[in-house]
Amino acid sequence: MAKKPKNEDVSLDMTPMIDVVFQLIIFFVVTLKMSDDKDTTIKLEDGKYGITLTQDELPPSQLTIDVARNGRVSLSNMTLTDQMLAQKVKERKARYGADFPCMIRADYRTKHRDVARVMNICAACGVWKLSFVAVQEAKGSMSRHAGKK
Repeated sequence: MAKKPKNEDVSLDMTPMIDVVFQLIIFFVVTLKMSDDKDTTIKLEDGKYGITLTQDELPPSQLTIDVARNGRVSLSNMTLTDQMLAQKVKERKARYGADFPCMIRADYRTKHRDVARVMNICAACGVWKLSFVAVQEAKGSMSRHAGKK
């Protein structure tokens, strides 16, 4: 058997490996579930007597402010201080005018002072069109908060 010369360069074709990597990247980007931009710890109050709106019925100018049970205020699951919230509301008002819908999505166990603080910040920025987000349940079903305190 003949021996190969030791000074011969060995090369490896990287093209198939690069193709596989690109295929994997495309697969993971396409199948990636976008993370929810809402605070998932918030449990909403029952709103069986309110009007029902779907996400498609809300204008793109709508601003949803989350208020958690512990008083945490957030937009798109990003915690905000009172000054940061005021700045975001002012930016939205400058862009869309004072008539954009502002939805407050508060946990049913949140203290009123925390919700009132958000309402006061919006009012100080000149935004008066405030609504509250709740869950609508089918008629005849028991309240999901019955017995909880």
